[in-house]
Amino acid sequence: MPKTALKHLAIIMDGNGRWAKQRGLNRTKGHEKGAEVIRDVTTYCAKHPIVETVTFYAFSTENWKRPKLEVDFLMRLLDKYLKNELETYQKHNVCFKAIGNLEQFSAKLQKRIKETTEATRNNTDLTHILALNYGGRAEITTAVNRLIAEGKKEISEEDISSALQTPYSDIDLLIRTSGEERISNFLLWQLSYAEFYFSQTLWPDFNAQELDQIIEDFEQRNRRFGGI
Repeated sequence: MPKTALKHLAIIMDGNGRWAKQRGLNRTKGHEKGAEVIRDVTTYCAKHPIVETVTFYAFSTENWKRPKLEVDFLMRLLDKYLKNELETYQKHNVCFKAIGNLEQFSAKLQKRIKETTEATRNNTDLTHILALNYGGRAEITTAVNRLIAEGKKEISEEDISSALQTPYSDIDLLIRTSGEERISNFLLWQLSYAEFYFSQTLWPDFNAQELDQIIEDFEQRNRRFGGI
């Protein structure tokens, strides 16, 4: 049986706080370790022959509800991550993109995101997307309102797909770590026919070896898309 194609991988990175708590550490240490795992997974995907795009759920629209100290730390961590990872993106020919409502971020962070996007725009081995201040319902609502403003009277699925922030391709495989089994308002439109894999591993302990096993499992699945 031929292997199942995997063009777009999406990952909900869950478990940073629990990982830190288990070790008696501040939650921020879990986020720092989790950022390192993003680098390892991105490098793996850039070298993988069938993965074209990987989207990480980094900060949701609901994450603003967390304590201000933690949110402020996450903003600093993101800025530091993008600054440090530019070399990795260039070395592995990775094109960086961000989706979500970026206008809520500081001017400094918006500038960092824009600079990283521009610096890597011609890289072709992998598209690496961070979902930042992102919510699936908000993305769909914004897309529909944009089409209405353009004068669309009848809106098709194709219209909505093209108006979304993530028109690269539908998701083939969604992975969520930490044992939780929900999608948490992530890429609702794009996940319509995705395969799901729920890992018991907390995100800071996730690694390329486990991802390789998950992809091997995915490649053996028979995706019928509603057919027989």
